[in-house]
Amino acid sequence: MPAPAIGLSTQIFNNKLKSGILLAGFPVLLLLMTGGFVAGMDAMTQSAAMHYTNAGLDWHRSLNTGIDGVKQYGHWAILAAGGWFIIAYFFHGQMMRMATGSVPITHQQMPRLYNTLENLCISRGIPMPQFELIDSPALNAFATGINQKSYKIVLTQGLIDSLKDDELESVIGHELTHIMNKDVRLLIISVIFVGMISFFCHMVFRMLVNGGRRSRSNDNKNGGAILLLALVILMIGYLFAIVIRFALSRRREYLADAGSVELTKNPEAMMRALLRIAGNDTVAGMPGDVQQMCIENSHNFMGIFATHPSIGDRVQTISAMTGTPIPERTAS
Repeated sequence: MPAPAIGLSTQIFNNKLKSGILLAGFPVLLLLMTGGFVAGMDAMTQSAAMHYTNAGLDWHRSLNTGIDGVKQYGHWAILAAGGWFIIAYFFHGQMMRMATGSVPITHQQMPRLYNTLENLCISRGIPMPQFELIDSPALNAFATGINQKSYKIVLTQGLIDSLKDDELESVIGHELTHIMNKDVRLLIISVIFVGMISFFCHMVFRMLVNGGRRSRSNDNKNGGAILLLALVILMIGYLFAIVIRFALSRRREYLADAGSVELTKNPEAMMRALLRIAGNDTVAGMPGDVQQMCIENSHNFMGIFATHPSIGDRVQTISAMTGTPIPERTAS
């Protein structure tokens, strides 16, 4: 069980460092995937030609073609990805609204929320983010944004209706901690990267698999090996992006729980809120990448990998950290 206690300045530094690593490593990963794609296409071209000639596949040529492809097309791939990243970076708020159906809410509409948030922000001397609402009976919440002007806390209607005031304060404190720790900026960057890599991999996978049928029809082992190598390179890129996403999700939830307890001085309310949310977190129609940003995501990736620690583990951690007994799940 990871210890939740960690200095705010340390967490902010770590998140900035991770953001820098993501930004620096993504072009390298993209170039590797581009080379794998070009090499695979060359191998398929040679394999298709073998149907009419007796020549064998020149795998050295395919590898060299992949290297040449990086030199010839790599800068275009990076420019295209950079353009998409800039668009997503500046318009991610609108994209989030389209993906989740959230709408902005004002202080006049929800004074309960804003008064709670104002007290928490005053205690830390930080500006207030805005609220948005998802019209869903599910119990969930997430924070989004890249800077003070765009930070938002998004809550479901079900969460607002179901939680007591102190429990709702704990959830708001949890999401506010994500903002203070700069988790949100790091998550937005990772979501953008995973989205681009996923799109690229799905597109290339279809092209290589469809073309690879001709390679298999020629029963050429070398052609199949090159095609397999290209697919492996693409899958490594995709899985690497997913692993980054998981690594960013699990520990940050413990830290945000601890941050909320520190803000509210009410560990029991945080535990009660998590127990109420457990099993009621799924927002119908919400994309998986956004669901992974929420305070709880009970659905595992591919049914195998959990993106969040279990509610039970999180409640146990809060209890052990504060010496507070775990409340009953049926507490009203």
